Amino acid sequence: MVVEIKTDTFEKEVLNSDIPVILDFYATWCGPCKMMHPVMEEIAEEYAGKIKVCQVDSDKEIELTAKFAVMSIPMFVAFKEGKPVAKALGYMPKEALLKELGLA
Repeated sequence: MVVEIKTDTFEKEVLNSDIPVILDFYATWCGPCKMMHPVMEEIAEEYAGKIKVCQVDSDKEIELTAKFAVMSIPMFVAFKEGKPVAKALGYMPKEALLKELGLA
């Protein structure tokens, strides 16, 4: 299951997670973001209990979008032990995304 993140749930769901997190910054109007949605669902299902998949609507959560200097979407940030450890941009297959984020 992909978890929708809002500014007030970010700390609990991402920073305090006991497993690695992929944070996906997206927008409803973004074509590549829509293409990545099934990939994110697949990662969430396949890695349930090992990797938490979260999404941030970059148009609605301006504070989080600014905090991570999101200039292009989709943008993915990997967190381990509450700290951002890697970033990736744009559409890519599941295996490439996990490798880019150091989670493969």
